[in-house]
Amino acid sequence: MRNISLAEVDAHDQIVLPIATDYPPGYLLDWHEHRRAQLLYAATGTMLVETADGAWTVPGERAVLIPPRTPHRVRMLDVQTNSLYIEPEAVPWWPERCRAVELTPLLRELLQAAADLRLEQVGQTAGADDETRRAHALLELILIELEQVREVPLQLPLPVDPRLADLCRAYSTSPDLTVDNVSWAAAAGMSERAFTREFRQATGMSPAAWRGRARLLAAIPILAHQSVTEVSALLGYASPASFSYAFTRALGVTPSSLRDE
Repeated sequence: MRNISLAEVDAHDQIVLPIATDYPPGYLLDWHEHRRAQLLYAATGTMLVETADGAWTVPGERAVLIPPRTPHRVRMLDVQTNSLYIEPEAVPWWPERCRAVELTPLLRELLQAAADLRLEQVGQTAGADDETRRAHALLELILIELEQVREVPLQLPLPVDPRLADLCRAYSTSPDLTVDNVSWAAAAGMSERAFTREFRQATGMSPAAWRGRARLLAAIPILAHQSVTEVSALLGYASPASFSYAFTRALGVTPSSLRDE
């Protein structure tokens, strides 16, 4: 099923609803939630996913597991998604908090095939025809393969305190190399010591470490259009080599692997 809204089909008794959607550049899916578990997979582009306590920058061919009834919003940067909406009882292992994951080549191909299924093919009662049997087998294999996905470190924790959260969201949108703990503490109306202590308690990271990770995640969508050398200079690294080392160490992939060729 392609380019239809979940609301059109959610009432059906199908366990798994595969829906592919093409989004215009920069499209914002504002705060919403689903009663089903969601696999949000970026076949192309980059997704910026946010919940109350975390933000994920998800490049193409990765996905986010979103628990049922979890408010979230998503900014789509040149994205085409192949999503699954799954009845919660069918995936008792689903995480309780959002998780970014790496998909196997097999699972990516299965999701692409599932996007072309028709609604009448994915119902709970298998029909006698070959197309319906194939559809059921395909979706069953997808659920099996999903249990094997590996989490990838694409998250930034977000403080609950709105003063701190607003600073973090603004920085993620536009990383500013001139920002330091002094300026953040002043903006929050706190002493630098109190600010640093509260920020670490809220996120598990120092403000400086958080900003460094935010810059690396901000590089992901830029790398689709600019060279590693250009991005490293933009983010204030001394050399492309130092940027590549920091990026690979923090995110588990090389920046060159995210380049559009």
